[in-house]
Amino acid sequence: MTTQALFREDAYRTETEATVAFSDARGVALDRTVFYAQGGGQSGDRGTLVIDGGSPIAIVNTVYDADRATILHVTMEESALPPPGAQVIARIDWDLRYRRMRAHTALHLLSVVLPYPVTGGSVGDAEGRLDFDSGEAVLDKTEVERRLNELIALDRSVSQRFIADAELEANPGLIKTMSVKPPMGTGRVRLIAIEGLDLQPCGGTHVARTGEIGRAVVTGIEKKGKINRRVRIALADV
Repeated sequence: MTTQALFREDAYRTETEATVAFSDARGVALDRTVFYAQGGGQSGDRGTLVIDGGSPIAIVNTVYDADRATILHVTMEESALPPPGAQVIARIDWDLRYRRMRAHTALHLLSVVLPYPVTGGSVGDAEGRLDFDSGEAVLDKTEVERRLNELIALDRSVSQRFIADAELEANPGLIKTMSVKPPMGTGRVRLIAIEGLDLQPCGGTHVARTGEIGRAVVTGIEKKGKINRRVRIALADV
């Protein structure tokens, strides 16, 4: 089955009515969901499923099934699983999601500040990191932080659009990440555009304007090899 992924069209939507397709030890599959499924360095959403107006079931993670089309809402081991056909309200932990949206968008801007190939990365709850193949370049923590916050303060719009797989293949320069390839095979690829600053494939969740990120701090720059540097950032108000 294919779960309708509502988060791809509206990252600010916090809940939806849905129908249980099936549930087992791996998790609960719904026909539609607002829960982001783990991928691309961003963790899966947490939240609750409210079954037919009853007690909420805690969702501790969200992942893709092996078919990469079905989204599974992972429950705690002792949770009672809802039967197929049950009507539910799927509701994310919005505060957690929003922190991740802010941090993820900040990482896109970090890749603008440091225009080197990205060899790895991850999005945390209110922080994140990118690994750069920066060669012999000297990365100054204070300067990187200053430039990052300058871009955030521009309050540029963040939007999405789709291009065909073939168009991406013809424009490999759009791909910044060397370790994580954009999902292809469905005929189209999602691009995230930061007005006048950045355009790259990404399946994650982002804020609508860079000003929503707030001030970011560079918490560390680590040497991870002869030419690799790991840059860690965090949201300053969390």
